[in-house]
Amino acid sequence: MRFRAAFILISLTLVLHGQVPGASLSANRKEDPFIKYIRSISSQSTRDNIGFFEKIFNIIVGFEPVLYNNPVNLFASGNSNCWIINQGDGSILHYKDGKTERIAAFKKSSTPFTSLVGIAPIGTSGILFTDSRLNKVYLLAEDEKQIKTFSDTCTILRPTGIAYSEKNNEVWVVETGSHCVSVFDRNGKKIKTIGRRGNGPLEFNFPTYIWIDKDGKIYIVDSMNFRVEILSSEGEFISAFGKQGDATGSFARPRGIATDSQGTIYVVDALFNAVQIFDISGRLLYYFGSQGNGNYQFWLPSGIYIDKSDFIYIADSYNARVQVYQFVKNDQK
Repeated sequence: MRFRAAFILISLTLVLHGQVPGASLSANRKEDPFIKYIRSISSQSTRDNIGFFEKIFNIIVGFEPVLYNNPVNLFASGNSNCWIINQGDGSILHYKDGKTERIAAFKKSSTPFTSLVGIAPIGTSGILFTDSRLNKVYLLAEDEKQIKTFSDTCTILRPTGIAYSEKNNEVWVVETGSHCVSVFDRNGKKIKTIGRRGNGPLEFNFPTYIWIDKDGKIYIVDSMNFRVEILSSEGEFISAFGKQGDATGSFARPRGIATDSQGTIYVVDALFNAVQIFDISGRLLYYFGSQGNGNYQFWLPSGIYIDKSDFIYIADSYNARVQVYQFVKNDQK
């Protein structure tokens, strides 16, 4: 595959040095950042990080550690604090300081969440998540003890990606089945719908993931058009980039999307088992990842989240883990 061959030198460097080499992301930048591996969060890491006496107590009471089962999406608040959609058992996990717990509301919920996909915090009011099979958006309360439907006033067809705009206090929901994006206020009232099926500006073909940056700009993965559409905070078309193919810079199965503090765009491609990095004009800058279960390797990855410190969290779905990396500047090496 041309995608692999084009980066064989980078792959060899990863093997020899155990990290991704530096790459200049812009001709006018003074520093060349690189991607640094931080940790892998998985069922095994959770078991290893509990104390000896806690392990003995768990054995006595018959307690089993929470297992990562097809993690597909996530968001984070700090390097050791993240919330993970565990699609395999229909729950959300909370990882903090080396320990993972299943959020209490899912233990007592009578609703079988069979196709959880999107997740996003809504300020300090709680956590929003989508179930594409139930055709609903849900709100997990701030104390994580109660789940309620976010909006019952309209039909949502196969909701997948979800994001909250702090700039406009709006919730953006990707409706994959309707080939559009619906916008709601914080109370679940629908404000507008953007898009229809097609391949032109503000048209989509089975869109999935979404990201809203600090300035309110919207990034939508238009999956079956094999591209990313970029919209203003008001939903006006700005640009689009991407095409189908197996060469670098093309997409095969684009999924999660996020931007870092420099405005650089990261797109997860499940079929390539890699993360491709673009500038705002859609020019490929760099990529990392290959198929496998080691560091810098993935197996059908899906969601991605980048926090304010440029820690990069990737839902490595079929390796049943979350991998954490960091965008590091030269002065941080």
